[in-house]
Parts: sequence; C-alpha cells; structure tokens
Amino acid sequence: MKTIRGFAAAARLLTRPRRSGDWYETPPALRRRIKETFGEDLSAEQLVERIVTDVRERGDVALREYTLRLDKVELDCLEVSEREWKAACNKVNRSVLRALEMVAERIRRFYEMSREHGPSEFSRDGLGQMVRPLERVGLYAPGGTASYPSTVLMTAVPAKVAGVEEIVLTTPPRSDGSIPAATLAAARLAGVARVFKLGGAQAIAALAYGTETVSRVDKICGPGNIFVVLAKKQVFGQVAIDGLHGPSEVVIIADGTAEPALCAAEMVAQAEHDTMASAILVTPSARLAQKVEQAVERQMEKLGRRSIIAQSLKDNGRIVLVDDVAEAVELAALYAPEHLCLMVRRAEEWAPKVRNAGAVFVGKWSPVVMGDYVAGPSHVLPTGGTARFSSPLGVSDFLRVSHVVALDARQFKALGPVARTLAEAEGLEAHAQAVAMRLKGKPRG
Repeated sequence: MKTIRGFAAAARLLTRPRRSGDWYETPPALRRRIKETFGEDLSAEQLVERIVTDVRERGDVALREYTLRLDKVELDCLEVSEREWKAACNKVNRSVLRALEMVAERIRRFYEMSREHGPSEFSRDGLGQMVRPLERVGLYAPGGTASYPSTVLMTAVPAKVAGVEEIVLTTPPRSDGSIPAATLAAARLAGVARVFKLGGAQAIAALAYGTETVSRVDKICGPGNIFVVLAKKQVFGQVAIDGLHGPSEVVIIADGTAEPALCAAEMVAQAEHDTMASAILVTPSARLAQKVEQAVERQMEKLGRRSIIAQSLKDNGRIVLVDDVAEAVELAALYAPEHLCLMVRRAEEWAPKVRNAGAVFVGKWSPVVMGDYVAGPSHVLPTGGTARFSSPLGVSDFLRVSHVVALDARQFKALGPVARTLAEAEGLEAHAQAVAMRLKGKPRG
C-alpha cells in the first residue's frame, strides 16, 4: 500500500473531481475480455449501449442470447418458477434461514421507526401533500463471484415498508441456470413478487423498457458491476434509479488507542469485495500505521480471496499520516466515503463532526460488517464521493409526493391578485385571465 504524509498531499489525493463516471473507465483487461467475447474493441459504455438497445428492440430473444453469451447459461425460462422457489427455501440451512428472518425483521423494524409518511393531511392554509408508494420497483442483486441475499433484504424490505405494490428482483444465474437458494429465500421473506434469472446491462434494460416476460418498473434499485451502473445511467429518465453505485470503499480514522488488528480487518474486509474496492487508513500515529500494514499481510494470508484483496490494496489501498484526528475528519469530508470507521478515543464525540459519509461506524464494536448484515440500516450507500449530496437507500426512495392545493374563497381572494400580477408580468395572458375570472365572480362561458 502507498503511504501519503501530510494533510496537503492527502487532500490533493482524496478530493474527488466533480464529475461522475471516472471510476468506470474501461480497464485494459476488461476491454480485452469484451473483444474476446464480442469480436470488437468496445468500451464498457459502448457495449452497454448496444445491449440496452438490443433488449429494448428484441426483448426476450436478446435476453436469452446475452445470458448465453455472457453468463454461459442457456435458459428455457427466464423467471424462477414457484417450484424452484419452494425447493430453494427448503434447501437453505435452517440457521441461515433463521438469520435471514432475524435480519429482515431488524431491517423492517428500523424502517418502520424511521417512517414519517401517513395519510394525506392539510394544513390550515389549504396546502398539504399526499405521499404514495411507487407501484412497481425492480431490484438488482449482484451475482457472479459471490451471492448476496443480504442485498435482497436491504433493498426489498424498505420497499415493502414503503408500501410498494409489486417488487421484482433480477439477479445473474449460476452456471447451471439456478439462483442461489439463500437469495431466493431472502426474496420470499422480504415480499418480492417475481424473480428473474437476469444479470448485467440486459437485466437493467428489461426492467426499464419491459419485454414479453419482464414488466417494466417505475424505479430500479440496487448495486451492481460496471455494466449495471452504465445501464442504469443510460435508462435514467425512462425510469428512476437509486444512484450510480461504484466499487465499495472505506476510510478508517484511527489514533494511537486503536487496535491494529481491528483496523487491518476493516481494510481487508473491504478489499475482499473486488479489485476496484478501496481501503484507506488515516491516522496521526506512524506506529499504528506500521502495525496495521503488518497485520494486513498476516490476515490475508489464508483467505480464499487473497489475490483479490492483494490487488485491491496494491491499486487502491492507502495509509495517510496526518497531524491529528481533526485533520483526519476533514480529509474524510473531502473524500466523502461510502463507509467511515471511527477507531479513536471518544469516538462518539467525533461522530457529530463528520460531514460527508454514506454510513458512520462508531468505535471498535461497530465494524462495517455489522452494517453489511445485521444492524438494520440498508447497506446500499452512496459511493464515489456522492455522499456529498446523496443518502443511503431508505423508505423515501420508494415514495412519491404530490403537492395538494386546496384554497378556499377567502384565501383565493387574498392571493389571486398577486398571481395575476405575476402572470401578466410574464406575458401569460391566459394565466392572468384564469385568476381574473374568479376574482370578478363572473366566469364567462
């Protein structure tokens, strides 16, 4: 891992450019794989554009072709059948199922506590709002090198609490055409109505535009790989999206009181996601930094994904030495990380000083993994510096608000002249007329 010394040097490194999409420039290795698969030298964005257009025009035929070409699976049926679903739920280890049930309940309880919407209400001045859930939402759960039943719960449960009428899930099939049993069990527990064996850009296109099998949705939520993110970017406007979620990231702020092994564990766990993940330690203690680096080497030795961890830390791992914790907190604000760990003395006193972070983990007993699985809040968080202006996935992501104007005659007479004046100032005569007719009390036929 690289070591950076001093606030100024770290600020230059950690201040993100104010433009989106930098992280998904197509790496050379990925570009070579695309060329091997499609016989053309295409960027990831060019390929996603082709897939999205093809799915929009050819529907299920295109979905089957891309599933065969990209996932190496030939499917007769795109949707998980009720028989498969039941068999999967029965196959899940009972301890895993109990864990899923407990986590689903904790997430549900969290979002019910945070739920602020209710029936339509009007204030005394004749204004109010109606809050309604979205009718149909499409969720994406990653697959490939790992399965993520936790992501199903973290996206579907808030949608269910919000009152979404129909929740559908897309997730890549395994080589035998099946979906991991725990993923389907989580979907059933969380109230998902339909599950489709679809991954990548083709899944996003199907949800956005609809096909013979897949009904189009109002919003697409959930993290995914580079192709999923690019597809979400392209279909935005046709549907709503929750955000463009990039590689996972963590910033650990630690002082001399922190345990090196625990700081190292946070870095290794984050790097385990994929080679594009980033783990950054910011500390005023050179001694701690040295011990953390040594602990990282020891901890990754026997892990199955150690090659991914090693590459991630080599490319994106950083140790930053600063003068004090206050400087570390300021650097974190510039970087706006997805996860921010406070491993410092009196961590709870530093937490209110954090300005930009997707989620803050306070103290040694609150590692990121607890947020990933069991704490309650969703682990779908803003990445790539978007925590400066974005929030974690929550109930509000699945609601839409309609403003209500219900003025009475007295209120109209008081406000009407003002409206007419503004309409006339803008040269909109019909607008002014609509007010004048009511003020005069003699609407013309």
